[in-house]
Amino acid sequence: MGALVSHWLYGRADDSLPFSSSDFLHLALPTSSRLAVTLNSSPVPHGDTRSHWSSVHRSPHFLMSDCKQEVTRSPIEQSSDGIRAEMGVNSGLHVWEVQWSPSLRGSHAVIGITTQKCPLQASGYNVLIGGDSQSWGWELKTNQLWHAGQSFGLYPGKRKGGPPEAAEDFSPLSSNLRLLKAAETPLHIPECILLVLDADAGTLGFIVDGSFLGVAFTDLPRGGEMFPAVNSVRGGAIIRLQYLNGATRDPPALMALCGLSIRQSLGKERQNQTAKLPLPPRLQQYLISSH
Repeated sequence: MGALVSHWLYGRADDSLPFSSSDFLHLALPTSSRLAVTLNSSPVPHGDTRSHWSSVHRSPHFLMSDCKQEVTRSPIEQSSDGIRAEMGVNSGLHVWEVQWSPSLRGSHAVIGITTQKCPLQASGYNVLIGGDSQSWGWELKTNQLWHAGQSFGLYPGKRKGGPPEAAEDFSPLSSNLRLLKAAETPLHIPECILLVLDADAGTLGFIVDGSFLGVAFTDLPRGGEMFPAVNSVRGGAIIRLQYLNGATRDPPALMALCGLSIRQSLGKERQNQTAKLPLPPRLQQYLISSH
């Protein structure tokens, strides 16, 4: 059977490779099997409370939609305003999508993770998410990473034509590289960004245009609740939150790994052709029900 599947998949490999013109392809880093399975699983149903912004833990300058997934910042000057999700997590691997149009960001547009103690409103124009020891943020206009009120340099750290770095070094930039990196032109970050929080490992990373850009922060506190959050100073900014999926700390099931391998081999254009594969009925059913 394995030979038949292999022949069906790779005999048509010339039309199975997805094409992408993303500027982020050369920055993409390998993902763990746990994250890869999570990203290739069906998203949780719409209306899941993990997709809700908090109606309590927010600046009063954020107006919330009825569905609680979308907020709009009021046109208030000289104010920095933040909001976090209604539900936090304290274990497992979790992926959220944040939709935020680049034309509605302005300066100090930050996404990231906070504990329950991060301040969510301040006078003037400031970084809130990453502005204290209880939050970790990525400023989208400048690409700077922020924590405890300090910049940790550009993210992603590995740039085409930039100084060489070890492929396995995904930690925040060391101080001796910051001046070199600061001279680079910031990347244009598109509307949709995925936050990847591994609460078990204490790490935070981001995915843009389908490319995992590596771990941005390590040593996040473990065991306490962590919340996706944003802050903005731009009047009219519209920001949407969607919880996509998650996983426990256990290794992925063998069937999930098999399904991932099959989908990757098929490519995006042939995901609806799994029924034609010579597979056991149980695996066929899994592929249909989980995608």
